Amino acid sequence: MEEYKKKKILCVGLVCLDIINVVEKYPEEDTDSRCLSQRWQRGGNASNSCTVLSLLGAPCAFMGSLSSGYVAENLPDVNAEDFSKVDLHQFKWIHWEGRNAAQQVQMIQQVELFNRPLPPQERIMLSVEIEKTREPLYQLFPHGDLVFVSKDVARHFGFQSAGAALKGLYSRVKQGAVLVCAWAEEGADALGPDGVVLHSGAFPPETLVDTLGAGDTFNSAVIYTLSNGGSLQDALTFGCRVAGRKCGFHGYDGIAEMSAL
Repeated sequence: MEEYKKKKILCVGLVCLDIINVVEKYPEEDTDSRCLSQRWQRGGNASNSCTVLSLLGAPCAFMGSLSSGYVAENLPDVNAEDFSKVDLHQFKWIHWEGRNAAQQVQMIQQVELFNRPLPPQERIMLSVEIEKTREPLYQLFPHGDLVFVSKDVARHFGFQSAGAALKGLYSRVKQGAVLVCAWAEEGADALGPDGVVLHSGAFPPETLVDTLGAGDTFNSAVIYTLSNGGSLQDALTFGCRVAGRKCGFHGYDGIAEMSAL
């Protein structure tokens, strides 16, 4: 069991270059605003999640398409054939950022086949993030032990709160799965097979500085807690706490101090 705990968390999805302009206040529509500073930062949901996991102290790995320079166009997403070359024995958890969903379903099926002969406590846990309002992504709902659904997707389906979204969308996930929905300043909710909706309030910083990647930070902190044996309520609260603190500074480096929270 100790050997299993030491295995890595793999994040599959996008890495990209974020070019961030810092302004004095959020710009009003159709107005000019002077840029106070600019920075380049590695981005992409899966890449951000891997960064946060690493800063929290989790052994992790990233799988995605990388370019040889700073700027590249039209890099292909990882496909099922690429994924078939991965040594699954290294991992205890694999997280997919929903992108090329049909290929990702095939990847997940590879892991399910790998898991089949293993006892439950040694199987790789599977999580998926459905963030964008794109119909093909919704086929990922029944393919995760843990499914993150975004506020945008929930509202696309007509739900006006995290709790309502979980109850309305839970029939789409597989039996025994956990569905999680974060709702910005209202915190986040989770629903598991017991039918009880759990909630954590938000933990806003004293000064709001940088919300870029807050959702990725939340997802990572939830995965981090659950992968270390924490309860779903603890994971939800820790996710909100770390995401809230992250919004109080630029980038992610300050997350390292939160691993002891």
